Amino acid sequence: MRARTANPTRPVRLLLAATILAAAPGALTPATALAQDPASFRQTWLAEFEASARKVVALAEAMPAETYSWQPMEGVATVAGAYMHIARYNYMLPHRNMGVEPPEGVDYATFEEAFTTKDEVLEVLRASMDHVRSVVGGMSDADMSARVNLYGREVAKWGVLFRLVAHMNEHLGQQIAYARSNRVVPPWSG
Repeated sequence: MRARTANPTRPVRLLLAATILAAAPGALTPATALAQDPASFRQTWLAEFEASARKVVALAEAMPAETYSWQPMEGVATVAGAYMHIARYNYMLPHRNMGVEPPEGVDYATFEEAFTTKDEVLEVLRASMDHVRSVVGGMSDADMSARVNLYGREVAKWGVLFRLVAHMNEHLGQQIAYARSNRVVPPWSG
């Protein structure tokens, strides 16, 4: 088997090609994909959400209970706090940016301090992901395109959903670093 040599210009060429395609008239953007085939867009988004959600939960399950109070240094989120930050945003983004009320009794503002044990964290984390599934399942195609405010910008609601997945993936990366610091191998990486 021949070793593959890295080509330093390849990422630049790929980025350039993607930029040209995106700028082309009639380019397939999330907005045009949604307009052309809302069912496919929703299916694609849900697949991305589910892939990330499965990894987050699997890693949370793999972390030993005694690591949930671990933090890499003072002033940085603990393992439990970082998972609860994900859960908080799973309620907060739909609430603040899409007008979807959280379920009765859910006070997401206190998650990072209120839930610190592995069992509590897993329960709240899973419930937050079920909430996101419910929100998306209850949205019509027209609702996906409705304009809302996200961090001072006007975006379609599907933009909030993209932000939600990006946020979860950002903190999945954080949790992978936390896991490896505690000698836990992410279950999907064997």
